[in-house]
Amino acid sequence: MFRVQDNDVHQCDSGWVPVFVDQDKSISLMSIGFLLEKPDDAVVWRGPKKNALIKQFVADVAWGDLDFLIVDTPPGTSDEHISAVEALRPYKPLGAILVTTPQAVSVGDVRRELTFCKKTGLRVLGIVENMSGFVCPHCSECTNIFSKGGGEELAKHAGVPFLGCVPLDPQLSQSLEEGRDFIQEFPKSSAFPALAHIAQQILDGTSQRSS
Repeated sequence: MFRVQDNDVHQCDSGWVPVFVDQDKSISLMSIGFLLEKPDDAVVWRGPKKNALIKQFVADVAWGDLDFLIVDTPPGTSDEHISAVEALRPYKPLGAILVTTPQAVSVGDVRRELTFCKKTGLRVLGIVENMSGFVCPHCSECTNIFSKGGGEELAKHAGVPFLGCVPLDPQLSQSLEEGRDFIQEFPKSSAFPALAHIAQQILDGTSQRSS
């Protein structure tokens, strides 16, 4: 998404130097993908080794001064999720953002993630419903391919904020695959106001928590 897959990670006195996306060093990344010899290599590790690397990514990377540290995890409530929460706990994480799609199967997964957050004491900043309808680029009609409202109903039932819906948008998918700036290139896209609204709600929620 950021066109940095060929970059290498280097060492400094403070630990690993993250990969910077731009010359201003406004966004920095760390991924196990930077440590593989070949991009198609599979990571066949047992739990203890994976958990140790998660802790290293938090404590042994020279992140510098950050506005936010975002940890993107796959769906589920695995051992890796527990390791991530435990590694971040000393830094008092602001919370978790849970993403679902409208289908019942996905909503069920996120319901279990809500339980996980509750048991680990991790505040839920809100729920986002992704792939929520397809807006035709020609007539602007919205078709709910995967139904609609599962994420909002779950948020209401759980008593957590519903941050919004993101519609399916081929322009958004293309931008991510090509590493282009979606916000700058497609300001009239139906996904643009949805993403902007969600981002603003997250910023408002985190600023209230930190103040």
